[in-house]
Amino acid sequence: MAPLCGLGGDALLLRARRRLAHGAAPGFPAHRLGVSDRRVTHRVRVVPLQHGLGALDYADPLGLAPGDIVRVPLGPRELVGAVWEADAAPAPPAPDAKLRAVAARLDAPPLSTAMRRLIGWVADYYIAPLGSALRLALPSTSALEPPASVTEWAPTGIVPGRLTPTRARALDALAGLQGSVAELAGLADVSDGVIRGLIKDGALAAVSVAPSPALGERPDPDHAPPKLEAAQADAAAALAGMVRAGGFQPTLFEGVTGSGKTEVYFEAAAEALRHGGQALVLLPEIALTVPFLDRCAARFGAQPLVWHSGLTSPGRRRAWRAVAAGGPMIVVGARSALFLPFPALKAVIVDEAHEAAFKQEDGVRYHGRDAAVMRASFEAVPVVLATATPTVEMLAQVEAGRYRHLRLPARFGGATLPAIRAVDLKRNPPPRGRWLSPPLVHAVSAALDAGEQALLFLNRRGYAPLTLCRACGGRIGCPNCSAWLVEHRLIHRLQCHHCGHAEPSPPACPQCGAEGTLAACGPGVERVADEAQHIWPGARIAVAASDTLCTPQRAAAFVRAVEAHEIDLIVGTQLVAKGHDFPALTCVGVVDADLGLAGGDLRAAERTYAMIAQAAGRAGRRAGAPGRVLLQTYDPAAPVIAALANSDAAGFRAAELSGRRTGRMPPFGRLIAVIVQDRDAARGEAAANALGAAAPHEEGLEVFGPAIAPFAMLRGWYRWRFLVHARRGHDAQRSVRRWLGTVRLPGATRIAVDVDPYSFL
Repeated sequence: MAPLCGLGGDALLLRARRRLAHGAAPGFPAHRLGVSDRRVTHRVRVVPLQHGLGALDYADPLGLAPGDIVRVPLGPRELVGAVWEADAAPAPPAPDAKLRAVAARLDAPPLSTAMRRLIGWVADYYIAPLGSALRLALPSTSALEPPASVTEWAPTGIVPGRLTPTRARALDALAGLQGSVAELAGLADVSDGVIRGLIKDGALAAVSVAPSPALGERPDPDHAPPKLEAAQADAAAALAGMVRAGGFQPTLFEGVTGSGKTEVYFEAAAEALRHGGQALVLLPEIALTVPFLDRCAARFGAQPLVWHSGLTSPGRRRAWRAVAAGGPMIVVGARSALFLPFPALKAVIVDEAHEAAFKQEDGVRYHGRDAAVMRASFEAVPVVLATATPTVEMLAQVEAGRYRHLRLPARFGGATLPAIRAVDLKRNPPPRGRWLSPPLVHAVSAALDAGEQALLFLNRRGYAPLTLCRACGGRIGCPNCSAWLVEHRLIHRLQCHHCGHAEPSPPACPQCGAEGTLAACGPGVERVADEAQHIWPGARIAVAASDTLCTPQRAAAFVRAVEAHEIDLIVGTQLVAKGHDFPALTCVGVVDADLGLAGGDLRAAERTYAMIAQAAGRAGRRAGAPGRVLLQTYDPAAPVIAALANSDAAGFRAAELSGRRTGRMPPFGRLIAVIVQDRDAARGEAAANALGAAAPHEEGLEVFGPAIAPFAMLRGWYRWRFLVHARRGHDAQRSVRRWLGTVRLPGATRIAVDVDPYSFL
């Protein structure tokens, strides 16, 4: 029987219990499993870090308590796990005489009651195996071992005598980083030999890493308090008061772009520090980290502790240990920072809380914003959701009286919100083969002539999203996905933005062999930048996307260049549409305001509104330099475009809430996606049909599907989707678990469950 993702690994769990009960696994004698014939007086329930497994019973010779981190035998191996509550994953207990003993308790801080409750909630709500949810809290088993001194390598600033392009690229990528040879090679995308050559030439030097966590300077809550305006001061006092009072208090902190939300919620973090506590600030994008850290250091006189996927393994180990050691600190991190072992958490802050990037799209598919609210609830501390564009879900919580609502309705320092104008492309089309309309070109020219900066916003990476053969009509697609390869002209490659496949741009059509017939169709930011360079040849233009700002260091260098006015015109994706404050930027042009409105995504309008509002918010953030925003569109009467042009946020939100309520869509109903995946199309289709035949028929629950997924193949897997729609109050998770547990599927077929899906592809 195949392990079903999201079912708690029931099949594997029963199989493992059966083997333990008989004292052996196939191929291994009983004595290899450590079976004891003595009578067990104490037993504990342990959740091992093993995908598909729930909790297992073990003999306890160590006097363990829930939360202890242990090593336990499973088959011929030993696994790390955590002692859990006795009622976890109830199953027929193994006889005492057949229990194997816990091998060791690790010298690591035990998981707190609040952390175990969070892990249990994630596993239950998102229909994930308990062991998989536990791995979120124990991402690096090396952090659990007693720390030992290690040697790492860091840049010295010395330029080697032989500076090849590969070496130069490596040194650029490794600026400010340190790690082992293998880790640095991976971060720089070069071979180990390149790194060893740089060490030999003195460009990298050995660094002995202390065995204890380096906390650095402690932040000072009174180092540089900001000068706040009246509305900001009132909001700051309210947030600080919640931290001082303690207890779970969820707050939607809404402020228009440029209103100074960051400076205000820093006062909540300061109050946590004053009481000897820890504050967690979650950011949606790693590219925002370095500029944010600079602002945080300026306010508190010390760099906060950082946690994100870009850390090296030693860096993650030190950070995990430092958090567990306690003491006043501010932690800034991506969504995974939610699962760090805070012993004195006093405040949780989610910046840009509307961002879909907080939703994990593989593995345990949790939403960072919602998990942050739950962690704050279990820790009994306030949580602040800061945003300029609240989601319908957050507004519904305010409407229901569950969230407090604080507002900053005006920009800081007398600055005004930019004027937004829709440009009808049917009446003002760009020249043939171009993408910028005459009104937008005129507005950008005026800004550049005045010595100001401008932003052209298009949320599409690369040069062109499609390459078409004019001779045969063929399109170059990804061999692993139902997607077209995107041309990246800067690196002369075609790339898939879903699986990472890349290949050189071909000189001839791969299908018919015709040369000189391949045409780039549609614009990406690189193509718009080319057009901009042609229109404004003297302008200093920068492309800002995840391809060009692929590390926090590069993102920080970009921000510094913009702030120093070394860049006149930015052509960027959503990466530059949030969190940045560029004083001289006064003009924003949205190249394709309709992008993202097509399709069946129930959040399409909401996402488009938020993305464009955030991009528009980069303009005119200083008094005396009013901003202007132009939205290129083929449908200026579309509700979302009209709402943006008329600055009618209230009307747009009311319409979205009404539509969701009428259709019983989230948050007034529940959605769960079930995705069937298989490497073999026929086998996967048969599995999907079998699952469809067993779909539940319950009052208040509807199951739609199976249907071929919009991305029928992704990363080499054929895909079918079900969509479960449930009324509020219906235990949809229980129904889905029971449904999936009734069908026996081939071992090669995978099932993924996505509760509250954000992607419908």
